[in-house]
Amino acid sequence: MLLTLALLGVFLLLLYFLVKYLYEDEEFDKIPGPKGTFLIENGLDFFQDFAQLFVYFRNLANKYKDLYKLKLFNFKFVLIYNPEDVEVILTNTKYNDKGFMYFFLRPWLNDGLLVSKGSKWHHRRKILTPAFHFNILRHFSSMLIENSERLVENLQSETKKSKTKIYSFIANMTLNSICETAMGTALDKEAADIGTKYKDAIHTLGSYLFYRGQRFWLYPTIFFNLSIVGRKQKTLLKEIGSFRDHVINQRRKSGSYKNLYQEVMNEQENDYYLLGGKKRLAMLDLLLETEEQGKIDVEGINEEVDTFMFEGHDTTATALQFAFMELANNPEIQDKVFEECQQIFGTSGRKPTMNDLAEMKYIECCIKETLRLYPSVYFIIRSCKQELQLKNYKCPAGTDCSILIFDLHRSKDQFSEPLRFRPERFQRAPTWHPFAYIPFSAGPRNCIGQKFAMMEMKMVIAAVVREYRLLPITKPKDVVFTADIILRPIDPIYVKFEKR
Repeated sequence: MLLTLALLGVFLLLLYFLVKYLYEDEEFDKIPGPKGTFLIENGLDFFQDFAQLFVYFRNLANKYKDLYKLKLFNFKFVLIYNPEDVEVILTNTKYNDKGFMYFFLRPWLNDGLLVSKGSKWHHRRKILTPAFHFNILRHFSSMLIENSERLVENLQSETKKSKTKIYSFIANMTLNSICETAMGTALDKEAADIGTKYKDAIHTLGSYLFYRGQRFWLYPTIFFNLSIVGRKQKTLLKEIGSFRDHVINQRRKSGSYKNLYQEVMNEQENDYYLLGGKKRLAMLDLLLETEEQGKIDVEGINEEVDTFMFEGHDTTATALQFAFMELANNPEIQDKVFEECQQIFGTSGRKPTMNDLAEMKYIECCIKETLRLYPSVYFIIRSCKQELQLKNYKCPAGTDCSILIFDLHRSKDQFSEPLRFRPERFQRAPTWHPFAYIPFSAGPRNCIGQKFAMMEMKMVIAAVVREYRLLPITKPKDVVFTADIILRPIDPIYVKFEKR
C-alpha cells in the first residue's frame, strides 16, 4: 500500500514537471496574478457559486493594475481592463477569433456571427450588414413604436401594486420586437408560450456555460454530453430549435420576403410606413433571399437566427431594466428625461419619428451611462494565436485574452466618480481614452446591431417616462451580480410605477 502511494506520488511529481516544462513561458510568468496550486494552477479558484465568482474577478481587478493572468492546467488566460491594451487587441485583425469559452456556445449558436471566424465570419458580416441600413431601421421603427406602446399598456395594471418586477415585462417586449423586426413574425398565443420557454431556456444555458467552465473535466464534448447538465442542455436546445423553426417556417411559407428588401431600400423619406401590415420587412428576408442565390444554406440561416434572437432581445432587456432602476433612484435625472420628451412631443400623444429620436439627446446620454455602469456584455474573449505585445507585457501565442468591460468602464483612472450615475458626462467631449468605453465592443467585430438597440431603448424609455413616474424600490448599491454570459442580478430588479 505504501509502495503504491509512493509510486503514485512520484508519478504525479514527474507529471507536474513535465507539464511545467512543456507549458512554462518566461514572458507569461512575468504577468502579475494569483498563485496557483500543484498541477491545476488556478483551477480551484473557480469552484465558487456564481455570485462569488463574479466578485472573485472584480477583486483581482482591484488588486492588480491594468491586467492579471490565470492558468488552468495548460490553458493561459490574461484578463485586461486598461484601454491601451484593449485597443491593441480590438483593432488588430490578427486577434479577431473568439476565445476558448465561446466553444461552449457552439452546440447552440454553431457558426453564427457571434462565434464564427475567418472568411466565414467576414462573409456572414457582409451578408447581414445591409439589414442595419438607415432605411431599414426607419422601416422597423413603426414596429418598435407599437411594442413600446403595448409595454406602456401592460404596465397600467402595475400602478396599483407596491412594486413591479420589471424584467419580465421588458423581455416580453424586446422578444416580440426582435421577432417582428428581425424575423417578420408577430407572436401569436401559441408562439408566445414557446417564446416564454425560449427566454427561460437561454437564461439556463448561460448558467450551464459557467458550470462547465468551472469543471475542467467537462471541457471535452464527449464527457459533457454524458453529464446530467449536458443532457439537460440537449433538451433546452431542442426547445430553442423548436421556437426558431416556428419563426423561420412561418416566414418561408408566406413567401412575403421576396424583393421586399429592395422595395424598402427604394423608399422615400416620408413613405416608409406604407409597406405596413403583412408586407413588413424582416432581417430574415435577407437570409432567405441570400439562400435563393446560393450564398447561404439552411444550417447557416438557423445559426444566424439563433444568434440574432439571443443577442437582439436579451442584451437590450437587461440594459433597460438597469436604466429604469437608475431613473427611479435619480428623480432629478428622470425629470430631465421627461422635460426632454415634453420639448419634443408637447402634450400631444403622437408617435415618435426618426427625427424625434435624433432629438432625444439626454435620453441617449442616460442610455450610454447605463451601459457604462451595466454593460450587458460585460466581458469578451479573444484567442491570440500569435504572440501579443501589450503595453508592459508579452502574451505567448495560444493565450486567451479576456477584456473585462465591466471593470474597464468603472476605472477611476478614466472616469470621475466612476460608480455614480452621471449622464451629463456624455454631454461633453470624452475625457477618457477612446477604448475605455466599449459597450458594443469595438474594431472590426463590434456589435452589428448597436444602432438598432439604441433606437429601441430610446423609444421604450421615452414611451414609459411620458406615461409614468418611476419610483425607487431596488437600490443600485444593493444589486448583487452573478457570473453569466450576460450581466445579470441574482435578485429581480423592482420599480414602482405611478401614473403621471
